[in-house]
Amino acid sequence: MRFHIIRTTSIAAVAVAVALAVAGFAAGHSDGLEENAAQREYATLPSNAMPIDLDRGGAGLSRQLSMLRTRASLLMITAHPDDEDGGMLAAESRGLGARCSLMSLNRGEGGQNAMTMDLYDALGIMRTQELLTADRYYGVDQYWGTVIDYGFSKTREEALEKWGYDRVLSDVVRVVRMTRPLVITSVFVGAPTDGHGNHQVAGQMAQEAYLAAGDPNRFPEQIRQGLRPWQPLKVYARVPFFAPTKEGTIYDYATDKYVPIRFYDYVNKTWTSKTPATTVTIAEGKADPAAGLTYAQIGRYGWGHQKSQNGGGTIPQPALYSAPYHRYGSRVEAGEHEESFFDGIDISLMGIVSLAHGDTAFLKRGLEEINRKVEDASERYRPGSPASVAPALADGLKAVRSLMREVRASNLDEAGKSDVEFEMGVKEKQFENALAMALQLSFDAVVAPEKEPAGPFAAFGGAISTFAVATPGEAFKVDTHLLNQGQDAIGIEDVEVRSTDGKDWKIKSEHAAEPSLAAGKELRLNFSLSTPRDPVFTKPYYTRPNDEQPYYDLTEDQYRNLSTMPYPLFATARFTYRDASFDIRKIVQTNQRVEGIGIQENPLLVGPPISVSISPAAGAVPVTAASFTFTCNLRSYVKGPANGVLKLRLPVGWKSTPPEHPFSFTREGDADTVTFEVTPHGMKTGRYEIHADAEYNGNTYHEEYRLVGYAGLRPYPYCRAASYHAVGVDVKTAAGLHVAFFPGTGDDVPRALQDLGVPVQILATGDLESGELSQYDAIVLGVRAYAVRPELREANNRLLTYVKNGGVLLVQYNLQSFDRDYGPYPFTLGQNPQKVVDEHSVVRFLEPESPVFTWPNKITEADFEGWDEERGHGFMDTWDPRYQPLVETHDPDQKPQRGGLLLAHYGQGIYIYDAFALYRQLPEGVPGAYRILANLISLRKNPAASRASVTSQLPAAK
Repeated sequence: MRFHIIRTTSIAAVAVAVALAVAGFAAGHSDGLEENAAQREYATLPSNAMPIDLDRGGAGLSRQLSMLRTRASLLMITAHPDDEDGGMLAAESRGLGARCSLMSLNRGEGGQNAMTMDLYDALGIMRTQELLTADRYYGVDQYWGTVIDYGFSKTREEALEKWGYDRVLSDVVRVVRMTRPLVITSVFVGAPTDGHGNHQVAGQMAQEAYLAAGDPNRFPEQIRQGLRPWQPLKVYARVPFFAPTKEGTIYDYATDKYVPIRFYDYVNKTWTSKTPATTVTIAEGKADPAAGLTYAQIGRYGWGHQKSQNGGGTIPQPALYSAPYHRYGSRVEAGEHEESFFDGIDISLMGIVSLAHGDTAFLKRGLEEINRKVEDASERYRPGSPASVAPALADGLKAVRSLMREVRASNLDEAGKSDVEFEMGVKEKQFENALAMALQLSFDAVVAPEKEPAGPFAAFGGAISTFAVATPGEAFKVDTHLLNQGQDAIGIEDVEVRSTDGKDWKIKSEHAAEPSLAAGKELRLNFSLSTPRDPVFTKPYYTRPNDEQPYYDLTEDQYRNLSTMPYPLFATARFTYRDASFDIRKIVQTNQRVEGIGIQENPLLVGPPISVSISPAAGAVPVTAASFTFTCNLRSYVKGPANGVLKLRLPVGWKSTPPEHPFSFTREGDADTVTFEVTPHGMKTGRYEIHADAEYNGNTYHEEYRLVGYAGLRPYPYCRAASYHAVGVDVKTAAGLHVAFFPGTGDDVPRALQDLGVPVQILATGDLESGELSQYDAIVLGVRAYAVRPELREANNRLLTYVKNGGVLLVQYNLQSFDRDYGPYPFTLGQNPQKVVDEHSVVRFLEPESPVFTWPNKITEADFEGWDEERGHGFMDTWDPRYQPLVETHDPDQKPQRGGLLLAHYGQGIYIYDAFALYRQLPEGVPGAYRILANLISLRKNPAASRASVTSQLPAAK
């Protein structure tokens, strides 16, 4: 039986598909599993049109040959994107040629965002694509858990309480059974030295999955679904970064404390009061001869693409550096000190024999033949003459397939057959990839532009932008291009374009493929397509009903643990060379012009014709308000005119003006914004739901479909129901306020101010430099503004003058870069700014009669109820006595934090530093956040806000 699923350019696809398909074949129920495996294969096709520089030409072929020489395999388990040890992964995948995989338990939804305003699930989509970009440098395949980053967590216990032990371990065991690594590693050891509670869980799960994945009684539903148990041979974790003290303690950065040295070994079930010893060091500072970079540098190139978290990484200078790892378990003989993760494991091709049971003589002979072909290719390889290795690679590919047939017909036990076939399927694909590179073949498939470039300069214009999203029933063309830059004519068996969703796509080739492609020639074939009337939209296969649920529900379970669902179209070119057939398979791309980048190729998407959204998703409505407004946004993906009607579904008795909104679009990309004024009936405190529906062409659309990303990052759709949570709040503001806002990153305070009925002016750089600031009763600075807006630092003295002359300046939380005396009096955040991550932490009022808490709203403990994710980030560590700490809060086992809300009089005005995460609470419609914000921006008009009334008698120390 030959599985068509092996014909792909993705080793990840082979690993997943073979793991499912051969198990299903062995169990006697292969049909459904093969279909399921094929769908997962489509979802793991590389989405990039071109490889990175490290994987092109001679360097790329050299790496492919190194992969053919070994069966080494490794899985690293982390908690979030950007946790990974990229230097180690690059050393193993590029230096050794190991098949490496990376699993992140979550997608980083709870992180900050230095690049756009997207947070939560939209940020998780962005960070997924960032890590996939980084993975190309590490040389790994990517997998995911189904739990969600709910924000900074200080303890392992909290993470497990939110996620559920079985849910997390099941995900990890499943990925181990799919990827079948010889070695498991983690950056984390499962102890407080890991810091983040999510990190600790990742370290624990790496060790526990080492024990559980080989036990068929653990998560038996996975076995019933077609996976087979797999027992890794070793498990490692990186030695903690922080050194022990003479007092027998070690630093826990999550709590900013030194804690007693105490580590638990989850494999051997033992405690120790010693730091885990170094078993092996990985030479990340070693230079890769083909790349001309150290593995640490390659890793940092990848890590630097995760810009939402780091704004763009720094590439270190070459240096001798090794990463220490501790071995927690081994099923092979291995010494106390090792040279590599694979000491004691036969990682040669002949090591595959160890998987089989019974008469293995034929297997040994077949593997010896394959190994001779690999050695022959390696000896013949010259960077300037890739074709010299092609005959050996073609013979090796045929030898692999011949041996696979023998394995299936043999008397080996079914478990041995499955394990051997898995390894051979990986080798088959590696041979195919290497052969295509050696023959210097290229193949691509791109949506054709509506009009081809014409005129005398057409040849110099480059690619033309095409549409990004196809809609139901749309007709378009796809151009495929084959190029042979090698020395030999190559046979062409077939060129086809296929869909991945099983729907009724109309696909027709406009030309028949030639039987061969001569050296130095190219071939262009065109296909006419139309999408089905009911296509599967390209969007995340994972979702949740609200931001509070700490795990995803899956709409398509067959894609569990994968990065995305399949992109809708792929093209396959099937070649023959010396009687060996092989495929090059590519996802159909589009061309998008991005300012500052140029033409960027992104996979074609399929989406709704009309996107409708309400942003933000929630807002406050003062219960005394006769009406309130919110804005709906419409966007057309239709390639031409589109007319329809936007309607609201309101609570009983509510009315809107206008009652409905007709829309008329001329072309794709047209957008429309409509503000509805809603008159509530009997408004009280509480939540009310409003939904928006766009009626177009006989269908109703009620979902936002928006591409998330930034320049240089591959976009991916974010989808959310077009609904609005109107929260009735008993809140007042001072009359006649004029407020300004200067943006930082990742917050939408201006929208909250509008909800309060307060006009807000967005300040530009010129306003800071020379504008008349005294006209504003309050100026609010966005989160992390001092870190991301250098012009703010330059204009700081003008802001302090504004305060001195009677203004109110509200500074939201910042990073360590804020430790530059930007306030009117000295303060420090410290090297590790404190955070309070338990959103239920008790808040104690230090000055309950402060004007901040008494007017125009009486602030009480109830205003800190119902908060989301955290209390706040960036609590001040020390401050001048002239700052007034107003509240105190802390996490369990954390010293009381008084630096979260500081107020100082300066001249005639008031300076406020706020570390409490109002910016997270306001978009969720948390009532207390609106009431606190209302009081802060009203301080200039507060009759009690005199210097005497806010003078503190409390110590100004920490």
